This record gives sequence, C-alpha cells and structure tokens, in this order.
Amino acid sequence: MHIFHDAKGSSHAKIILIGEHAVVYGHPAIALPLKTVTATASIKVIPSSSEQTITSSYYNGSVDDMPKNMLGIKKLILKLVSDLRIENGFELHLSSQLPAERGMGSSAAVAISIIRCFYNATDTRINHKKLLSYADIAEKVTHNNPSGLDATTSASDNPIWLIRNKEITPIPINLDAYLLISDSGIKGQTSEAIKIVKDQLNTDEISTSSKLAALGRLAQTTRDQLANNDIVGLGKTFTLAQKDLISLGVSTPKLDNLINIALKNGSLGSKLTGGGRGGCFISLLKTKKEAEVLAKILNQHGVTKNWIEPLSNL
Repeated sequence: MHIFHDAKGSSHAKIILIGEHAVVYGHPAIALPLKTVTATASIKVIPSSSEQTITSSYYNGSVDDMPKNMLGIKKLILKLVSDLRIENGFELHLSSQLPAERGMGSSAAVAISIIRCFYNATDTRINHKKLLSYADIAEKVTHNNPSGLDATTSASDNPIWLIRNKEITPIPINLDAYLLISDSGIKGQTSEAIKIVKDQLNTDEISTSSKLAALGRLAQTTRDQLANNDIVGLGKTFTLAQKDLISLGVSTPKLDNLINIALKNGSLGSKLTGGGRGGCFISLLKTKKEAEVLAKILNQHGVTKNWIEPLSNL
C-alpha cells in the first residue's frame, strides 16, 4: 500500500473562444483557462475504516452508491483507488465554483482536481499525458465523444490551440481587451447540440461540412488576430462564428436575444461558448469599465452571472 494522507487538488474553468462543434470534426479550436473560477477536491483519510465516501453539492454517501449522473466521476475514483492501491477509508470532498452544464468545463475541472488530489495524497508524481488519460475516463462517460479540449484547458495555465488527435499547442495571447462571460441562466445541452450537428451531417453533409470548415477557418483567423492585437477584427470574427453556430442549430432564441442586446450595448462581438442550446456566451470589450456596464445591462435581461477576464498577458 502506498503512502496515503490528507491532501487537496485543484483545477479551473475554461471557455471555448472559438471552434466549438467544429473541433469534434477535425477543425481547430481555441480555449482559454479561467484561473479564478476553481474546482477543488480534498481527501480526509479515515485510517480506522475501509469505507470510502464522497461529499459534494450533488451527492453525499458511499463511492460505490454514487448516482448514475455521476458515473464518470465514480469510474475515475475507482480506477485511481485501484491503480494507487488505496485500501484505507477516506472522505473525498468536492467543491466547485463552476456552474454545471454551462460550457465552462465543469466535469473536466472536477475530474482534474480529483486526480491531482489522489496523486498528492499518495506523494506520487503524474505527468501531463497520464493526467489527461485519467480525465478521459470520466469525460467519455459524461460527454460520450469528448474532444479533449475541456480537460486539456482545465489542466493548463495557458490558452490552448487544439486540433483533435493531431495538435495541442499553448498559444500566447496579448490583447488589449476584456472578455465578458455571461451565464444565460439556461442549462447548456451539449449532448443534444452534438446530436443536432451529427443529424445535420447525415441529412445534408455538404452544407453542414461547409459550415464546420468555416468555423475552423475562423479559428485560424482568431489566432492571427490574437497575435496582432486586432480587437475590432476579433469582434467581427466572433459575430461571424455566431451566425454559423445559429445555422448549425446549436443556439437558442434566448441566447440570440441576449447576444443582440450585448451587440447594441458596447460589445465588439459576441457568440455562444461551449456546446450551446443554452449555457454561456462571450462578449469582447475594449475596457473593464465597458464590460462592467454591459454586465449590469445583461443582468436586467435574465443573465444570472458574469465573469470578466482580461485578455492581456495570458
């Protein structure tokens, strides 16, 4: 049996800047870590017991009896317990600032925090590749066909350029602007959105493939704009991407309305982020003050929470 002691592990949120859905089909995407929005896992060892329990806002009880909607996390915990040969009882406490089903990588962030927690508790080092392979255990159950972008970004302190199964590259961003991330108050429906795109590919492959390829090209344009501090150009790219996402069927009337309100109140460009069918949307603004003003306006129209992220020195 390995060393096993009380420990913590943490991770953070992510948002997809551009390329959602297209990334599933081999096109590039860019994601940003939100390091101030965290998920934490902590283990308290119970030497006198063999009972292994979990406490969280979703479920409190035995790991073995975790509900179906936490099956991915359950599989991950049991795999870690087996691989690290943990026989002691423990209480694993999960705490997350990330709203679930909002396109911010909540499930991936929780998974990364759990993995780091267990490895810290056993004084065992873990490399980046193995960390992501463990996270994939949970993500495959939760999202069926994950791109890997959530886990990669939740495990990174840098913005990520990703082409699925080909390239994962940290990229520098130094844009004199602010990103406002707004929660629409509607749970995102990632699985539903993925199915909508898949069904469209089956019924109209040429048109749907063209839209996905266009999103991929916009991701490359975004990368260039981020490198060249092209704030106005990036705003236009966001708005073009949103039009493609609407035509793919992954937006909703409420999201469209909120995005239009943002565009009329100072946003240089706005789009949904993540799976869609609800969840969050992002807006680009030149100053923090402008972002704060827009956040207040959006709150009056049903937005439930906002986060403001500087895009300089990422």
